[in-house]
Amino acid sequence: MNAIRKYAEKVTGQFPHSARGRGGSVCALMLVLIGNVLMGCSRGASQPEGHKADAAFRPPVVPAAVTLRDLEERLTVQGNVESKDSAQVHPRIPGVLDEIYVDLGDEVEANKTPLFQSDSLKVGKAVEISRQDLAVARLGAREAEANLERMQADFDKAEIDYHRFKRLYEQNAVTLDVFERQESRYKQTAAGLKHAKTMVEHAAERVRQAELALQIAEKNLSDSLVYAPISGRISHRFREPGEMGDTGRPVVRIAGLDPLEVSAFLPAAHYPHIIPGESRARIQVSGIDLGMRTITYKSPTIEPTLRSFQVKCLIDGPPEGVAPGAMAQIEVVLQQRRALSAPTASILTRGDRQVIFLLDGDMVKMVPVEVGLSSDGWTEVRGDGIVEGALVVSMGQYQLNDGMRITVQQEAS
Repeated sequence: MNAIRKYAEKVTGQFPHSARGRGGSVCALMLVLIGNVLMGCSRGASQPEGHKADAAFRPPVVPAAVTLRDLEERLTVQGNVESKDSAQVHPRIPGVLDEIYVDLGDEVEANKTPLFQSDSLKVGKAVEISRQDLAVARLGAREAEANLERMQADFDKAEIDYHRFKRLYEQNAVTLDVFERQESRYKQTAAGLKHAKTMVEHAAERVRQAELALQIAEKNLSDSLVYAPISGRISHRFREPGEMGDTGRPVVRIAGLDPLEVSAFLPAAHYPHIIPGESRARIQVSGIDLGMRTITYKSPTIEPTLRSFQVKCLIDGPPEGVAPGAMAQIEVVLQQRRALSAPTASILTRGDRQVIFLLDGDMVKMVPVEVGLSSDGWTEVRGDGIVEGALVVSMGQYQLNDGMRITVQQEAS
């Protein structure tokens, strides 16, 4: 108002009037100026509201293209690295442990590395005794064979005499008593021959028995020195030299180092989705990426208490740093398919439905969508206008409504 008054006084000062006249002119001019200002404000207020909103508010958005992508449903769990092959090695025969040749961490080779020796003196002496028994049995066999030869000769002579005296008796050349004595001798030598043959068979069986006893003794001697049944490293040593070895208690444990297995337990709800030989999983162990591996084993039953089941992946040729007992991070791929996908961030929930905003020139269209698999920030989408290459709002979507005009920024890569 002061500015308007000064302007009015400046204008009226150009005319020669009295002071009262000048004051009246100033008041009149001020009223005119105020009216003009009010008329200007009234004209500004009469502008269309929609036009004013369009000019003032076009929210910036960043679009992204709908693309075909490989999507996965994954389940992340933790598991353990285990030896595919391991062995707890027991003595094969009971006895004192003479020597244990390996210690914790030692590397062993299957069927070549000796592990421990049990009671070698006793089993060694048993072998010597068995060899002597076999020698005696063989001598007995030779004696039985010699006796058989003698009895065979006696029998042959007795048989000849019997037939000769029989003819003489039939010719009345000898008495009945003489013939009967020859007949008795013949029968006795026949029985002796039969007995001699039996003794030969018996001696032969004694030899076979002694041979078997020797084989057992030699096997015990061989078993007293135990070799590594598998290749790997000694992970446990349960006994010490001088202790009594028992076939029911292990002396050492060997952990195989190649191949290894990664084992994990999955919720029972996923049991139908896992197919050994087909299902796959990504594995990391101690920061070492082992890549995608095939699931080689699924337990045939579900554990009833925890409602879970075990799966395993075989790791052939594990890299340095991957060892039994390590923890593994496992991403099991439950489903996988190629589908039209939009950025997961572009999908909003409005009311009871999920929507995205499609670009239509400088406007957006809100489209309801059905969603499917999600992975790596992308989600499978289906709906009207959802085609490959269609642009959806991936940033700035939260302030949008259907049909709103927008300002398009650089498209998201």
